[in-house]
Amino acid sequence: MTAALGGAFSPAAGDTTISTRPIPKHRAGPPHIEASVFARVLRHDVDLGLTTLYFGDGELRVPMVDHPVDAAVQVRIDARDVSIALSRPMDVSITNRLPGVIVELEFLTPPYVRATFDLGSTRIHSLITRESVARLALVEGLKAWAMVKAVAISDRDLTPDRAPRPRAWPSDRTTNREKP
Repeated sequence: MTAALGGAFSPAAGDTTISTRPIPKHRAGPPHIEASVFARVLRHDVDLGLTTLYFGDGELRVPMVDHPVDAAVQVRIDARDVSIALSRPMDVSITNRLPGVIVELEFLTPPYVRATFDLGSTRIHSLITRESVARLALVEGLKAWAMVKAVAISDRDLTPDRAPRPRAWPSDRTTNREKP
Protein backbone atom coordinates (compact mmCIF):
# COMPACT_ATOMS: atom_id res chain seq x y z
CA MET A 1 0.00 0.00 0.00
CA THR A 2 1.32 3.43 -0.91
CA ALA A 3 0.02 6.58 0.76
CA ALA A 4 1.10 10.17 1.17
CA LEU A 5 -0.21 12.77 3.57
CA GLY A 6 -1.28 15.92 1.81
CA GLY A 7 0.50 15.18 -1.43
CA ALA A 8 0.13 13.31 -4.65
CA PHE A 9 1.29 9.76 -5.09
CA SER A 10 1.22 7.11 -7.75
CA PRO A 11 -0.09 3.79 -6.56
CA ALA A 12 1.78 0.75 -7.78
CA ALA A 13 -0.12 -2.13 -9.29
CA GLY A 14 -2.27 -3.86 -6.67
CA ASP A 15 -1.90 -1.06 -4.11
CA THR A 16 -4.93 0.32 -2.34
CA THR A 17 -5.44 4.03 -2.71
CA ILE A 18 -5.95 5.97 0.52
CA SER A 19 -7.22 9.47 0.30
CA THR A 20 -5.99 11.69 3.15
CA ARG A 21 -6.08 15.33 4.14
CA PRO A 22 -3.09 17.17 5.51
CA ILE A 23 -2.86 17.24 9.30
CA PRO A 24 -3.10 20.84 10.53
CA LYS A 25 0.23 22.12 11.80
CA HIS A 26 -1.35 23.62 14.91
CA ARG A 27 -4.31 21.85 16.47
CA ALA A 28 -5.61 23.11 19.79
CA GLY A 29 -5.16 20.51 22.51
CA PRO A 30 -7.62 19.63 25.23
CA PRO A 31 -8.49 22.40 27.67
CA HIS A 32 -6.69 22.39 31.00
CA ILE A 33 -9.26 21.87 33.77
CA GLU A 34 -8.43 20.84 37.30
CA ALA A 35 -10.04 20.69 40.71
CA SER A 36 -8.35 21.40 44.04
CA VAL A 37 -9.13 19.19 46.99
CA PHE A 38 -7.98 20.13 50.48
CA ALA A 39 -6.83 17.06 52.37
CA ARG A 40 -4.71 15.77 55.25
CA VAL A 41 -2.14 13.01 55.26
CA LEU A 42 -3.83 10.10 57.02
CA ARG A 43 -1.12 7.41 56.75
CA HIS A 44 1.84 6.21 54.72
CA ASP A 45 2.24 2.68 53.35
CA VAL A 46 5.99 2.40 52.87
CA ASP A 47 5.80 -1.15 51.45
CA LEU A 48 3.46 -0.04 48.64
CA GLY A 49 4.94 3.45 48.29
CA LEU A 50 1.53 5.05 48.74
CA THR A 51 0.09 7.72 51.00
CA THR A 52 -3.57 7.87 52.03
CA LEU A 53 -5.08 11.33 52.13
CA TYR A 54 -8.32 12.16 53.92
CA PHE A 55 -10.65 14.76 52.41
CA GLY A 56 -14.22 15.72 53.29
CA ASP A 57 -15.81 13.05 51.08
CA GLY A 58 -13.45 10.13 51.48
CA GLU A 59 -9.88 9.07 50.93
CA LEU A 60 -7.41 9.27 48.08
CA ARG A 61 -4.39 7.02 47.57
CA VAL A 62 -1.43 8.84 45.99
CA PRO A 63 2.26 8.14 45.45
CA MET A 64 4.20 8.59 48.71
CA VAL A 65 4.36 12.25 49.71
CA ASP A 66 7.07 13.81 51.82
CA HIS A 67 4.69 15.21 54.44
CA PRO A 68 4.10 13.90 57.95
CA VAL A 69 0.83 12.36 59.08
CA ASP A 70 -1.78 15.11 59.73
CA ALA A 71 -0.03 17.59 57.39
CA ALA A 72 -2.34 19.58 55.13
CA VAL A 73 -1.98 19.25 51.37
CA GLN A 74 -3.80 20.58 48.38
CA VAL A 75 -4.47 17.89 45.81
CA ARG A 76 -4.80 19.02 42.22
CA ILE A 77 -6.78 16.60 40.08
CA ASP A 78 -6.48 17.16 36.35
CA ALA A 79 -9.80 16.50 34.59
CA ARG A 80 -7.95 14.51 31.89
CA ASP A 81 -7.05 11.98 34.61
CA VAL A 82 -10.64 11.35 35.74
CA SER A 83 -12.62 8.52 34.12
CA ILE A 84 -16.31 7.77 34.57
CA ALA A 85 -18.02 4.47 35.38
CA LEU A 86 -21.77 3.96 35.58
CA SER A 87 -21.56 1.09 38.05
CA ARG A 88 -19.26 0.39 40.98
CA PRO A 89 -15.85 -0.20 39.40
CA MET A 90 -14.52 -3.68 40.03
CA ASP A 91 -11.52 -5.42 38.53
CA VAL A 92 -9.84 -2.17 37.46
CA SER A 93 -6.34 -0.92 38.15
CA ILE A 94 -7.57 2.57 39.05
CA THR A 95 -7.17 2.92 42.81
CA ASN A 96 -9.35 5.94 43.57
CA ARG A 97 -13.02 5.27 42.89
CA LEU A 98 -15.37 7.94 44.19
CA PRO A 99 -19.18 7.76 44.06
CA GLY A 100 -20.95 10.96 43.12
CA VAL A 101 -23.53 12.67 40.98
CA ILE A 102 -22.91 14.36 37.65
CA VAL A 103 -24.17 17.89 38.27
CA GLU A 104 -23.06 19.56 35.06
CA LEU A 105 -22.14 18.65 31.50
CA GLU A 106 -20.46 21.55 29.70
CA PHE A 107 -20.01 21.01 25.97
CA LEU A 108 -16.70 22.61 25.00
CA THR A 109 -14.97 22.82 21.62
CA PRO A 110 -15.51 19.43 19.98
CA PRO A 111 -14.81 16.74 20.93
CA TYR A 112 -14.51 17.80 24.59
CA VAL A 113 -17.08 17.83 27.40
CA ARG A 114 -16.44 18.77 31.03
CA ALA A 115 -18.45 16.57 33.40
CA THR A 116 -18.61 17.94 36.94
CA PHE A 117 -19.07 15.48 39.80
CA ASP A 118 -20.51 16.39 43.17
CA LEU A 119 -19.03 13.99 45.73
CA GLY A 120 -20.88 15.57 48.67
CA SER A 121 -18.96 18.66 49.69
CA THR A 122 -16.31 18.31 46.97
CA ARG A 123 -16.56 18.82 43.23
CA ILE A 124 -14.16 17.35 40.68
CA HIS A 125 -14.19 17.39 36.89
CA SER A 126 -13.74 14.81 34.17
CA LEU A 127 -12.74 15.77 30.64
CA ILE A 128 -14.41 13.34 28.27
CA THR A 129 -15.53 13.25 24.65
CA ARG A 130 -18.98 13.84 23.20
CA GLU A 131 -18.86 10.23 22.06
CA SER A 132 -18.53 9.09 25.70
CA VAL A 133 -21.47 11.28 26.74
CA ALA A 134 -23.63 9.67 24.05
CA ARG A 135 -22.37 6.10 24.56
CA LEU A 136 -22.88 6.21 28.34
CA ALA A 137 -26.08 8.29 28.06
CA LEU A 138 -24.69 10.77 30.59
CA VAL A 139 -27.10 13.39 31.91
CA GLU A 140 -27.07 15.82 34.79
CA GLY A 141 -28.33 14.17 37.97
CA LEU A 142 -26.96 10.73 37.05
CA LYS A 143 -25.23 8.80 39.83
CA ALA A 144 -21.85 7.56 38.64
CA TRP A 145 -18.28 6.87 39.78
CA ALA A 146 -15.33 9.18 39.23
CA MET A 147 -12.10 7.20 38.92
CA VAL A 148 -8.67 8.77 39.39
CA LYS A 149 -5.38 6.94 38.92
CA ALA A 150 -3.21 7.25 42.00
CA VAL A 151 -0.13 8.06 39.91
CA ALA A 152 -1.90 11.03 38.30
CA ILE A 153 -2.20 13.06 41.52
CA SER A 154 0.27 15.71 42.66
CA ASP A 155 0.34 17.67 45.93
CA ARG A 156 1.59 20.87 47.55
CA ASP A 157 1.64 22.36 51.05
CA LEU A 158 -1.27 24.20 52.64
CA THR A 159 -1.90 25.92 55.90
CA PRO A 160 -2.98 23.16 58.32
CA ASP A 161 -6.27 24.80 59.29
CA ARG A 162 -7.62 24.67 55.68
CA ALA A 163 -7.80 20.89 55.45
CA PRO A 164 -10.49 18.70 57.03
CA ARG A 165 -9.68 16.52 60.00
CA PRO A 166 -10.79 12.88 60.18
CA ARG A 167 -13.53 12.10 62.65
CA ALA A 168 -11.98 11.19 65.99
CA TRP A 169 -12.57 7.71 67.29
CA PRO A 170 -14.00 7.49 70.81
CA SER A 171 -11.25 6.82 73.31
CA ASP A 172 -13.68 5.05 75.63
CA ARG A 173 -14.80 1.85 73.92
CA THR A 174 -17.49 0.98 76.45
CA THR A 175 -21.02 0.33 75.32
CA ASN A 176 -24.26 1.74 76.62
CA ARG A 177 -25.39 -1.60 77.94
CA GLU A 178 -25.94 -1.94 81.64
CA LYS A 179 -23.95 -4.72 83.25
CA PRO A 180 -26.09 -7.00 85.46
